[in-house]
Amino acid sequence: MSEPGGVREVKSAARTVELLELLAARGDRPARLQELADALGVPRSSMYALLQTLIAHGWVRTDITGSLYGIGIHALLTGTSYLDSDPRVRVVRPYLDEASEALGETIHLGRLDGRDVAYLATRESHEYLRTISRVGRRLPAHVGALGKALLAERADAELPPGPYEAATPHTHTSRDALAADLAAIRVRGYSVDREEGVLGIVGFGFALRYDSPPQDAISCSVPVARLTPEHEGEIVAVMREVRAKIESTVPAAGGTVHWR
Repeated sequence: MSEPGGVREVKSAARTVELLELLAARGDRPARLQELADALGVPRSSMYALLQTLIAHGWVRTDITGSLYGIGIHALLTGTSYLDSDPRVRVVRPYLDEASEALGETIHLGRLDGRDVAYLATRESHEYLRTISRVGRRLPAHVGALGKALLAERADAELPPGPYEAATPHTHTSRDALAADLAAIRVRGYSVDREEGVLGIVGFGFALRYDSPPQDAISCSVPVARLTPEHEGEIVAVMREVRAKIESTVPAAGGTVHWR
């Protein structure tokens, strides 16, 4: 396989990346050797050798029996470095604090990554607790406020044909239903996720238009039990104001490197 520009893919490197992504996606569910070999379609002996190499370098960890494998601490160190070195994340963080303090709700910053959204920063509400932080986690773009806000900035022709994975009974699983929602988002100027990604949670998403098309978005998540028409209006007003502040600030502080 060749990459754009005619550079041939290095199979061992590609396999290593695929393994790390697989382990990361499993979260707190460690995997056995045979599971990983089957998932990536490689011989058991080759998978074992790769795992032992990554364990030695801190990218994979194993239990005391040596039979279960999970993502290692070096993945955390690398992810933290990504966040710390990204000038836009640094600029946006104080505005997430501002929105969280004004609304008392959870505020997210996410970035489009293929068909998913990766969560780059989160400010948790003090009014209710989540079981885990979303930073570093991914969600299919069609199921959440962040992703839908970003999809609405693109042509419907870019949408895959579907059907789409359902996170809850409220998720749009057909292309037509999602396209209709995106059309409404373009008119409204922001997305609304009414229990489509997580039951009991409503999200409001706002694309950050310092890129064209936007790659980043912010959102506010609120439990259904706390959402009144008055609070919804307050959320939209505050998030619009915060978006405007971010968009006016980030270009001037965008750094010298433009990544692709």
